[in-house]
Amino acid sequence: MGRVKINTTFSVIIRIVLWLIMLFGGSYVSIRHDVALHVMLFYSVVFHIVSFVFGVILLRLAFRAAACGGRELAKKGRDRNLPRLETNRLVTSGIYAKMRHPMLFGLLLLPFALAFLLGSPTFITIVAPLEMFFIAFMVLIFEEMECRKKFGASYEKYSKEVPMICFKKNCLKKLFL
Repeated sequence: MGRVKINTTFSVIIRIVLWLIMLFGGSYVSIRHDVALHVMLFYSVVFHIVSFVFGVILLRLAFRAAACGGRELAKKGRDRNLPRLETNRLVTSGIYAKMRHPMLFGLLLLPFALAFLLGSPTFITIVAPLEMFFIAFMVLIFEEMECRKKFGASYEKYSKEVPMICFKKNCLKKLFL
C-alpha cells in the first residue's frame, strides 16, 4: 500500500488533531456522564428530536461559515503551490472586510452542533461551552500571533479596523447565506 501524503503544515495538522480529540472525547465523556448519572433529559425522545433538529441547523450554519471564509481564502489568499489551509496573502475583502476569522467563527459552532445532534445535556451545558472557550483561546493566541508574524504591519492595521468576529445582522447574513 502507498503512503497517504498530506500537503499541509505541521501546525495545521496539530490543530485538526486537537479539534478531533475535543469533539470525539467530549462526546464520549458527556454521554458516559449522562448515562452514569441517569440524566433524565438524555432519555427523553422529545428532547432528542428537538435537539437533533437544532443540531442539524447549527451544523449547516457552521459549515456555511467555514465554507464562506474558505472560498475567499482559496481565491485570494494563496499561491497554487502553497499547501492546503495555508495562506501567503492577507485577505481583507469579502467576508474578511467584516471579520478577521469567519472560518473559525463557524468552527466555534461545531461543538454545540455535535452536542445537540447527540442530545447530550452534559455536552450542551458543560463540555461544548468549554470547548468553544478553548477554541476561542487558540484563535486569540495562535491564529492572531501567526497572522501578525506572517503579515506584519499590514495585519496590525487590519486588526485595528476589523473585529475578530462580528455579530451585526448584515455580517451574519453574508456569512451564513
